[in-house]
Amino acid sequence: MVKKVVIIGPESTGKSSLCAALAQHYQALWCPEYAREYLLKNGARYTYPDLQTIAGGQLELEDRLVEAAAAGAHPFVFIDTDMYVMKVWSEFVFGKCDPFILNAIAARKYDLYLLCNTDLPWAKDELREYPDLETRDHLFTIYKAELTAQQTPWAVISGTQNGRTQAAITAIDSFFK
Repeated sequence: MVKKVVIIGPESTGKSSLCAALAQHYQALWCPEYAREYLLKNGARYTYPDLQTIAGGQLELEDRLVEAAAAGAHPFVFIDTDMYVMKVWSEFVFGKCDPFILNAIAARKYDLYLLCNTDLPWAKDELREYPDLETRDHLFTIYKAELTAQQTPWAVISGTQNGRTQAAITAIDSFFK
Protein backbone atom coordinates (compact mmCIF):
# COMPACT_ATOMS: atom_id res chain seq x y z
CA MET A 1 0.00 0.00 0.00
CA VAL A 2 1.29 3.44 -0.96
CA LYS A 3 2.13 5.72 1.97
CA LYS A 4 0.99 9.32 1.52
CA VAL A 5 3.31 11.93 3.05
CA VAL A 6 2.13 15.54 2.86
CA ILE A 7 4.55 18.46 2.96
CA ILE A 8 2.92 21.70 4.10
CA GLY A 9 3.93 25.10 5.39
CA PRO A 10 4.01 28.78 4.44
CA GLU A 11 5.17 29.86 1.01
CA SER A 12 8.89 29.76 0.23
CA THR A 13 9.73 27.13 2.85
CA GLY A 14 11.13 24.56 0.43
CA LYS A 15 8.07 22.31 0.07
CA SER A 16 8.47 21.58 -3.66
CA SER A 17 12.23 21.09 -3.42
CA LEU A 18 11.75 18.76 -0.46
CA CYS A 19 9.11 16.72 -2.30
CA ALA A 20 11.41 16.32 -5.31
CA ALA A 21 14.39 15.32 -3.13
CA LEU A 22 12.31 12.80 -1.15
CA ALA A 23 10.83 11.30 -4.32
CA GLN A 24 14.34 10.85 -5.70
CA HIS A 25 15.66 9.36 -2.46
CA TYR A 26 12.81 6.86 -2.08
CA GLN A 27 12.34 6.24 -5.83
CA ALA A 28 8.79 7.43 -5.40
CA LEU A 29 6.38 9.89 -6.99
CA TRP A 30 5.50 13.38 -5.86
CA CYS A 31 2.42 15.48 -6.42
CA PRO A 32 3.13 19.13 -7.22
CA GLU A 33 1.09 22.04 -5.94
CA TYR A 34 -1.82 22.50 -8.35
CA ALA A 35 -2.31 26.14 -7.31
CA ARG A 36 1.00 27.10 -8.92
CA GLU A 37 -0.03 25.58 -12.27
CA TYR A 38 -3.49 27.16 -12.05
CA LEU A 39 -2.26 30.64 -11.15
CA LEU A 40 0.51 30.64 -13.75
CA LYS A 41 -2.09 29.74 -16.39
CA ASN A 42 -4.91 32.02 -15.18
CA GLY A 43 -3.04 34.92 -13.58
CA ALA A 44 -1.82 35.59 -10.07
CA ARG A 45 -4.97 37.51 -9.08
CA TYR A 46 -7.45 35.06 -7.60
CA THR A 47 -10.87 35.18 -5.98
CA TYR A 48 -12.54 33.18 -3.23
CA PRO A 49 -14.33 30.90 -5.78
CA ASP A 50 -10.96 30.18 -7.43
CA LEU A 51 -9.86 28.43 -4.25
CA GLN A 52 -12.53 25.73 -4.61
CA THR A 53 -11.42 25.19 -8.22
CA ILE A 54 -7.79 24.98 -7.10
CA ALA A 55 -8.71 22.58 -4.28
CA GLY A 56 -10.56 20.32 -6.72
CA GLY A 57 -7.61 20.34 -9.09
CA GLN A 58 -5.23 19.48 -6.25
CA LEU A 59 -7.37 16.52 -5.20
CA GLU A 60 -7.67 15.21 -8.77
CA LEU A 61 -3.91 15.49 -9.31
CA GLU A 62 -3.22 13.78 -5.98
CA ASP A 63 -5.62 10.92 -6.79
CA ARG A 64 -3.98 10.35 -10.20
CA LEU A 65 -0.51 10.21 -8.67
CA VAL A 66 -1.53 7.90 -5.82
CA GLU A 67 -3.10 5.57 -8.40
CA ALA A 68 0.06 5.71 -10.54
CA ALA A 69 2.24 5.02 -7.48
CA ALA A 70 0.16 1.98 -6.57
CA ALA A 71 0.31 0.67 -10.15
CA GLY A 72 4.07 1.20 -10.26
CA ALA A 73 4.70 -0.31 -6.82
CA HIS A 74 6.17 2.94 -5.52
CA PRO A 75 6.40 3.00 -1.70
CA PHE A 76 5.40 6.65 -1.25
CA VAL A 77 3.71 9.63 -2.79
CA PHE A 78 5.00 12.95 -1.49
CA ILE A 79 2.26 15.54 -1.71
CA ASP A 80 3.17 19.21 -1.99
CA THR A 81 0.19 20.91 -0.34
CA ASP A 82 -3.13 19.48 0.77
CA MET A 83 -6.48 20.81 1.91
CA TYR A 84 -5.04 22.17 5.17
CA VAL A 85 -3.01 24.57 3.03
CA MET A 86 -6.17 25.47 1.13
CA LYS A 87 -8.02 26.04 4.42
CA VAL A 88 -5.29 28.24 5.91
CA TRP A 89 -4.88 30.17 2.65
CA SER A 90 -8.63 30.73 2.35
CA GLU A 91 -9.14 31.80 5.96
CA PHE A 92 -6.04 34.02 5.97
CA VAL A 93 -6.91 35.84 2.74
CA PHE A 94 -10.74 35.77 2.74
CA GLY A 95 -11.68 35.11 6.38
CA LYS A 96 -13.69 32.01 5.46
CA CYS A 97 -13.32 28.54 3.98
CA ASP A 98 -15.55 26.75 1.50
CA PRO A 99 -17.27 23.60 2.89
CA PHE A 100 -15.82 21.65 -0.07
CA ILE A 101 -12.34 22.14 1.41
CA LEU A 102 -13.45 21.35 4.96
CA ASN A 103 -15.24 18.18 3.82
CA ALA A 104 -12.14 17.07 1.91
CA ILE A 105 -10.05 17.51 5.07
CA ALA A 106 -12.48 15.29 6.97
CA ALA A 107 -12.61 12.64 4.23
CA ARG A 108 -8.94 12.35 3.25
CA LYS A 109 -6.48 10.22 5.18
CA TYR A 110 -2.71 10.57 5.09
CA ASP A 111 0.12 8.70 6.77
CA LEU A 112 2.45 11.54 7.80
CA TYR A 113 2.73 15.33 7.61
CA LEU A 114 5.99 17.25 7.35
CA LEU A 115 5.63 20.92 8.31
CA CYS A 116 8.32 23.12 6.77
CA ASN A 117 9.63 25.85 9.03
CA THR A 118 10.22 29.46 7.96
CA ASP A 119 13.98 29.36 8.52
CA LEU A 120 14.86 29.40 4.81
CA PRO A 121 15.28 32.82 3.19
CA TRP A 122 12.19 34.00 1.32
CA ALA A 123 12.65 33.69 -2.45
CA LYS A 124 10.64 36.09 -4.63
CA ASP A 125 8.67 34.74 -7.55
CA GLU A 126 5.64 35.87 -9.52
CA LEU A 127 3.14 34.13 -7.20
CA ARG A 128 4.44 34.63 -3.66
CA GLU A 129 2.64 37.18 -1.52
CA TYR A 130 4.20 37.34 1.96
CA PRO A 131 7.90 38.24 2.03
CA ASP A 132 7.93 39.43 5.66
CA LEU A 133 9.06 36.91 8.24
CA GLU A 134 6.42 38.02 10.75
CA THR A 135 3.57 36.98 8.43
CA ARG A 136 5.32 33.75 7.45
CA ASP A 137 5.90 32.88 11.13
CA HIS A 138 2.24 33.65 11.89
CA LEU A 139 1.18 31.28 9.10
CA PHE A 140 3.59 28.63 10.41
CA THR A 141 1.88 28.90 13.81
CA ILE A 142 -1.51 28.43 12.15
CA TYR A 143 -0.30 25.31 10.32
CA LYS A 144 1.17 23.93 13.52
CA ALA A 145 -2.15 24.45 15.33
CA GLU A 146 -4.01 22.67 12.51
CA LEU A 147 -1.67 19.67 12.70
CA THR A 148 -1.83 19.56 16.49
CA ALA A 149 -5.63 19.38 16.32
CA GLN A 150 -5.77 16.38 13.96
CA GLN A 151 -4.83 12.69 14.31
CA THR A 152 -2.12 12.09 11.68
CA PRO A 153 1.48 12.07 12.94
CA TRP A 154 3.61 15.03 11.92
CA ALA A 155 7.08 16.52 12.29
CA VAL A 156 8.57 19.98 11.85
CA ILE A 157 11.31 20.16 9.22
CA SER A 158 13.93 22.90 9.60
CA GLY A 159 17.41 23.76 8.42
CA THR A 160 19.16 24.30 5.11
CA GLN A 161 17.80 22.60 2.00
CA ASN A 162 20.11 19.60 2.46
CA GLY A 163 19.45 19.59 6.20
CA ARG A 164 15.71 19.56 5.55
CA THR A 165 15.99 16.60 3.25
CA GLN A 166 18.00 14.66 5.82
CA ALA A 167 15.61 15.64 8.64
CA ALA A 168 12.65 14.52 6.53
CA ILE A 169 14.32 11.19 5.67
CA THR A 170 15.03 10.63 9.37
CA ALA A 171 11.40 11.41 10.29
CA ILE A 172 10.03 9.16 7.53
CA ASP A 173 12.36 6.26 8.29
CA SER A 174 11.65 6.41 11.99
CA PHE A 175 7.88 6.65 11.51
CA PHE A 176 7.63 3.84 8.92
CA LYS A 177 9.99 1.33 10.61
